Amino acid sequence: MRSDEPYEARVAQILAELGIPASYGVDRHMPLHAEARDLVSVGMDIHGRDRQLTPHAAARWTELQAAAHRDDVTLLLVSAFRSLEYQRRIFERKIAGGQSLEQILKVNAPPGYSEHHTGRAVDLTTPACSPLSEEFEITAAFDWLVRHGGRFGFAMTYPRRNPFGVAYEPWHWAIREEAA
Repeated sequence: MRSDEPYEARVAQILAELGIPASYGVDRHMPLHAEARDLVSVGMDIHGRDRQLTPHAAARWTELQAAAHRDDVTLLLVSAFRSLEYQRRIFERKIAGGQSLEQILKVNAPPGYSEHHTGRAVDLTTPACSPLSEEFEITAAFDWLVRHGGRFGFAMTYPRRNPFGVAYEPWHWAIREEAA
């Protein structure tokens, strides 16, 4: 696959190689998300990896995290921007580990459809909470996000019974649109 191919063609090829139907987005009512190109560092995630967001999302994330801190709430990054290839590797790793495509698609959007590609989505946790687990919903951090996240432009994308058929993800928050 050549990196100079049109994005949609790259996504279609990756989906075909992973065995994901070309109709995935239409079937799930999920938009194709282009990869952000203008990214800035927002610091380290819980695994010590540098994470990036778009400049607007980075500013909003910094403001949100500082406001939470002032309220004695600690928000920690688990994930932020992920490229098409990074998302592909997640699928390949899970397939190699014996998970079925159906299982993976319940918890991961396929390459091209992940909000992480936009550079406007974050996965969050808080101390003493297992990352990427529903237990996040019973934390003070989640309660704080529900009450205050919208002030900073963040919303939870995958609530219970979401229209995309993705599992409930109380840890996944995204800014819907960039500032004009």
